[in-house]
Amino acid sequence: MNSFTEEKWIDLQPFNRLVTHMQSALMAEQKLRMPIKRKKPRVLIVTPEVTYLPDRMGNIANYLTAKAGGLADVSAALVSALFNHGADVHVALPDYRAIFEDRLAPFLRKERRMLRRVMPNDRVHLAEDRAFFYLNRVYSNYSDQNIHIALAFQREVINNIVPRVRPDLIHCNDWMTGLIPAMAREMRIPCLFTIHNIHTVKTTLAHVEDRGIDAAYFWKHLYYTRFAHDYENTRETNPVDFLVSGVFAAHFVNTVSQRFLEEIVEGGHGFIAPHLRQELVNKVRAGCAAGILNAPDPGFHPGKDGNLAEVYGPANHAKAKRKNKVGLQRLLGLIEDERAPLFFWPSRLDPVQKGCRLLADIFYEMISKYWDTNLQVVFVADGEDQNLFRNLVSHHQFHQRVAVCDFNEHLEHFAYGAADFVLMPSLFEPCGLPQMIGQIYGALPVAHETGGIHDTVTHLDPAGDLKNGSGFLFKYHDAKGLMWAVDQAMDFYALAGEVKERHIARVMRNAMKTFTHSVNARRYIDLYERMLERTLLT
Repeated sequence: MNSFTEEKWIDLQPFNRLVTHMQSALMAEQKLRMPIKRKKPRVLIVTPEVTYLPDRMGNIANYLTAKAGGLADVSAALVSALFNHGADVHVALPDYRAIFEDRLAPFLRKERRMLRRVMPNDRVHLAEDRAFFYLNRVYSNYSDQNIHIALAFQREVINNIVPRVRPDLIHCNDWMTGLIPAMAREMRIPCLFTIHNIHTVKTTLAHVEDRGIDAAYFWKHLYYTRFAHDYENTRETNPVDFLVSGVFAAHFVNTVSQRFLEEIVEGGHGFIAPHLRQELVNKVRAGCAAGILNAPDPGFHPGKDGNLAEVYGPANHAKAKRKNKVGLQRLLGLIEDERAPLFFWPSRLDPVQKGCRLLADIFYEMISKYWDTNLQVVFVADGEDQNLFRNLVSHHQFHQRVAVCDFNEHLEHFAYGAADFVLMPSLFEPCGLPQMIGQIYGALPVAHETGGIHDTVTHLDPAGDLKNGSGFLFKYHDAKGLMWAVDQAMDFYALAGEVKERHIARVMRNAMKTFTHSVNARRYIDLYERMLERTLLT
């Protein structure tokens, strides 16, 4: 038989086994390259507050929150927006039952109802303890009681809510949640810590443990007043800083504007404690810090606002604003003139942060310089300097040109709808909301370029082409700077009606699209995803 055609038996079993092994290896490699399908990450948001306490409430807000009227830590609207974006979000907050049900706290009841309406009950976790169960305020005026409340809340979160929810990521807010990131760090749960308010308290590990928190489990992730050599020598005499501990232990930190974070890191604010600044510097250098803006209450919308004499949108703002202006003037006893430029002061009259002393310095000059235009100023705000402006009005007989009003929610909305400009000469502004609300209502900000104002307002040059700009910003925090910005605003106001109206319409459209909780929720979700990806890679 020819050797080329001779059949020979060959054992193919080893070859087949090799092929099978190679195929299996190839399939495994392909699986590794494919995106991993996993369950939607579960996020637990831990916050001592869940509502807006408006910035202009002054002393009333002091009664309800340690922020003296700032945005509460995580608003129900933001939590709801996260939920509506598809996030598997849970929220933990103290069961302030007396506040939730009290007729004196409509803001809290309103937002709690919103949460319950949007989110299933099993996603809203109320921490129960006598420490805050019967409180008629979120914070006490006494530091020791605030520490007691914070420890009771965090004990319930650490011991009961986290084990029940089993989150993939924890999002904490401000000093009242400052111990939880250390627990999360020890448990290897990614944790985001959001700073809304630069305020902190300090107490010892012994006090923390006496309140039922096993701090020995995560003590090494906390930040102490002095260097902590070991647990035994630290427990009794070396206080824990709650806010700095949150920054130190968290995997990622955010402030409520990018510029405010940069100002802290650059040493631009003397009231920031050096150790807090240094920990934020460390986070920035590690690529673990960012700024995410808050957003106004969705109820601020000129097209749906029942407080206005006439609702409006970008297309018909000019005519409706004139009608609102005359209605507000009639209500407050001002000169009725639809052409009068109207400046609105929406922030609490705080002489330290809000810059009202700058306005007091130029008050006479500002009104007398534009006397023939009937320039008017309306204040809707409580605060320490309210009597200062009432005295100025009486001294100069400005009663028909200036109205100084106590805070009133209806009047505040009405003023946004009537105003041409919003005054915000703040010394510093972690986020700020009035400058955003003003743009939504077509009332352009006249403001100091700082913090969240820097991030939300671009300077408008009235002598330019008007393609850009949404307000009038002054750089140096002094009376001359504010007067310059007022002059810029008045130059813009003097422009031809059609040119001015088209630009205001562009500002309104952009603001309505940009300053929303839906946009902010997407930014938080993107940040959550970045944090979870880092965790998978480590």
